[in-house]
Amino acid sequence: MTQTIAQKNSLYDRDLNLWLETAIAQLKAGDLKSLDIENLIEELEGLAGRDRRELKTRLATLIEHLLKRCYVKSEYDYAGWVETIDRTRNAIRDILKQSPSLKNYVKNPDLFQEAFDDALRIVRRNQGYKSVKFPDKWQFSSNIDDILNIDFWEYL
Repeated sequence: MTQTIAQKNSLYDRDLNLWLETAIAQLKAGDLKSLDIENLIEELEGLAGRDRRELKTRLATLIEHLLKRCYVKSEYDYAGWVETIDRTRNAIRDILKQSPSLKNYVKNPDLFQEAFDDALRIVRRNQGYKSVKFPDKWQFSSNIDDILNIDFWEYL
């Protein structure tokens, strides 16, 4: 018995980059009749979701390293954690600068709690930190401006 593999028919399915270039050219030319609206909507929705996911991931990484810097006593590692904190803060600032409307999203207390829970799970699973008593709740301000600017370990 011979099996046939269904061929991908649309340009979108065959070559995403070429499809994007074609869609851009069609939009610039005002050729809305030829535009693949269904896939364009799907791609735009994906882009919006990507930025929100990126912010949550970056926030969790930031909190993870803040937890380590605040609660793990390891002067050898401090510089690396602070470097990651600074780099992650800069990345979050860049995302918010490019898309200021996401500031409302990142101010959501539920998002902060999810990111904190993710970060806490990571640091607690690390075998090297088994003796460290990480707090069950964030002990500092969860205001995004504070998270992006305050070196919380200086207040312990």
